[in-house]
Amino acid sequence: MNQPTSTSLLDDILRKIPRRYRLPASSDALARPLDEWSPAALCLSRAHGKMNAAGTLALTIERVRRIISSGDTPAPALKQAFIESLARMIREALHPDAGDPVFQSMTLGHLSAAVREYTSLITEHASQDRRRVHAAVNAMAHPAKLQQLPPGEQRNTLSRVHAAMAAADWPALRDATEHLLAANGIHTESRLGAELPQLLNNPALERLLRLAALEKDEEVKRYRSLREQQNPQPRSRKALEQGAASRQRGAAVETLTAQALEALAQRLNQAEADGTRYRVVTSMRVPASIPASPERAKSEWDAVLLRQTAAADCATVWDVCLLVEAKASADAAVTDFPKLLRGLKLLSQADENTNYSFQTRQGPVSLRGASLNALAAGESSLSGTILYCSDAPAETAPRLLNPASRMQLLSARASLEFAASLAENPHADARVLEPVWHELLESPRCRAVLHQYSTLRQVRELMVHTADMLATVA
Repeated sequence: MNQPTSTSLLDDILRKIPRRYRLPASSDALARPLDEWSPAALCLSRAHGKMNAAGTLALTIERVRRIISSGDTPAPALKQAFIESLARMIREALHPDAGDPVFQSMTLGHLSAAVREYTSLITEHASQDRRRVHAAVNAMAHPAKLQQLPPGEQRNTLSRVHAAMAAADWPALRDATEHLLAANGIHTESRLGAELPQLLNNPALERLLRLAALEKDEEVKRYRSLREQQNPQPRSRKALEQGAASRQRGAAVETLTAQALEALAQRLNQAEADGTRYRVVTSMRVPASIPASPERAKSEWDAVLLRQTAAADCATVWDVCLLVEAKASADAAVTDFPKLLRGLKLLSQADENTNYSFQTRQGPVSLRGASLNALAAGESSLSGTILYCSDAPAETAPRLLNPASRMQLLSARASLEFAASLAENPHADARVLEPVWHELLESPRCRAVLHQYSTLRQVRELMVHTADMLATVA
């Protein structure tokens, strides 16, 4: 019996790795007769147990996609199922205890003029305004400048101005500046006499003062509290701790992924009889010399399996065999997928007659342009080109509506208007959500939402657990 080649062995191993994150290609709910398509009928699924509104909505959208792709028009029953499922998802998101604080904050912004003004100032002006005020204060009250002044009230007040700036206490900064301007000894002809009024009349400071005033508003306080439940303030202790934990988690998954891929390379090298060699590189960074735009494309690959045949014309040049990304969860992989596809397309634009130098943690490595040019992003070819690796446990009830699609549906204007109306009338008419249905069918913006279940299934099909990979290799 002939010994299998390393290529066929690799294909066999990849095919045999269990796919514990896999979603079914279909669902019992997707196969139901059209007259059973209502949230009440879809709420129970043998595959997933009791399904929440987001899961029901995901299956409804997938049924719509399949009907559209077959050239048919979705029936009114599907439209009604979509609207009722979306309305139920909005009600769940608004639940005071188990709801979504981000969506609740968006709804509050839709209702409150003070919150809208606050968010506008924060997103459009605050960072630049702080830089402008910092520059103006440092020009006259930087500690190095204060050392050159004689001790006294002027120096003390300027020190308070600088301290207020450092603490982002804009009312205190204004008060100290006004006090200094009113004090004796400040000549209007002097540089300080000109700078103080300029600071007080600076539109940047006026906006920061308005922001400070809005922060005392009860609705703004509630808005900030809701946002901080999901995302702590930047540079806060909680944010720093979360960031550090996330980095550690990511590094741990990358290490496990590299170890599993190294085991695969060793297994292939042991089985090889014709001189073909395999190696693994990590943190492989795409060079700027590839003639394609890198915009929004993956520019660094976590781990890559490389192959070199005995017939290779250069012993230092390798072919790309398998691109592997490490992710802490299935949701993270789904979020990464569009960037990965753009990264794959970027690599495929390599000139087939050129060798490219990539930087990796193992040092520079030269890759044949022909092997990069052969990379394809089609659904049928990805299984032999891409792997997502994780060490996360498989969920008993996978989330069927990915977070990005869920938030896009919730943030639609009609969804926010319906949520706002629920604050006044718990029995508000869900028909106001009909514009979201038309956007799903007609708007290019909603293409990713329409295809989100098929994308989710594709990504999970490409995803393996590191322990399963090691066990299959062994």
